[in-house]
Amino acid sequence: MSLTFSNARLITPVGVVEGSLTVEGDHIAAIGAETGGLDLDGGYLLPGFIDTQVNGGGGVLFNDAPTVEAIAAIGAAHRAYGTTGFFTTLISDDLAVVDKALRATETAIAKGVPGVLGIHVEGPFLNVKRKGTHDETKFRRLDAEAIRLLSSLKAGKTLVTLAPELAAPEDIRALSAAGVIIAAGHTDATYAEARRGIEAGISGVTHLFNAMSPLSHRAPGVVGAVLEDDDLYAGIIVDGAHVDPVALKIALKARPYDRFMLVTDAMPTVGSTTKRFNLMGKDIRVENGVCVGPDGTLAGSDLDMATAVRNAVEMLGLELETASMMASEAPARFMKLPRTYGHLAVGARADLVWLDANLQVRGVWIGGQSDATLSHAA
Repeated sequence: MSLTFSNARLITPVGVVEGSLTVEGDHIAAIGAETGGLDLDGGYLLPGFIDTQVNGGGGVLFNDAPTVEAIAAIGAAHRAYGTTGFFTTLISDDLAVVDKALRATETAIAKGVPGVLGIHVEGPFLNVKRKGTHDETKFRRLDAEAIRLLSSLKAGKTLVTLAPELAAPEDIRALSAAGVIIAAGHTDATYAEARRGIEAGISGVTHLFNAMSPLSHRAPGVVGAVLEDDDLYAGIIVDGAHVDPVALKIALKARPYDRFMLVTDAMPTVGSTTKRFNLMGKDIRVENGVCVGPDGTLAGSDLDMATAVRNAVEMLGLELETASMMASEAPARFMKLPRTYGHLAVGARADLVWLDANLQVRGVWIGGQSDATLSHAA
């Protein structure tokens, strides 16, 4: 099947290219100056967004239902906002639940559920001092049993968030050697403890600034370790509430843009008319666009990736090409996906998002298939 997009502004690795893009099957076959096909009315065509932190969507929380059906529902909810690849995220829970989530992820990939690329296990190897809204009764140390389980995914990629000060360097090395991507998060590590974890195999941080030891002039903490390191990938939640835009602008000045990733940390309220849900026995509500618990603690977000991209442009003053890279290529490289993911180029996957002049989503394609077709997929 062939499809041509014309009259478009293509966001490519070499900048904005005005012209056309042709899809053959599930890949991009040509970029040029063709006419005909689908006229994008001068709008933007971007690589599909890849979100490494999706707790829920469409009224579904992954922890409540670690099933194939839940993964499909969450993916469908986020697809409407340009997310063509996602890692369903399990918040700290018992290892038996982690096992169910891993097995559901394998099955979802085998069945071809659109967009699912793997799983993000956020905890339970976290520090109670930076627990956020996680249930501290679920917390435990990273040990041989947990390493075996976390290394057991047979399809897709696994991302694990842990507190490096509570994990032995040799255990972090073992997890990394097994192919698991590791991020520091919900951590009170000192700068030295963070560096030990990085040297052992940690390659990123989960929601920079949030739930981690801050930068101060005599104790650089995890934030200092991140801002000093040009190789670490850092997820950022750009909703104006999780982190003040000024702090993010300062962080962006300190490190290469391509080591930042837009993430949503989305909860079930995204893509749902219901703006309230239960999380580990806590009543969570959306207040001024932010998910908060009874005590006012932030509990994930009501953010979608299209809004995150717009916010990166409007709040942080980034060019659309930079925001697009942070929403696609950076997470693809962090998760060590095939080089066909995360950018527009001949031979790349036809995971595409059409945005209009106001950066609103007009169309989404995964592997060359439109959202209308994908809605009927497994």
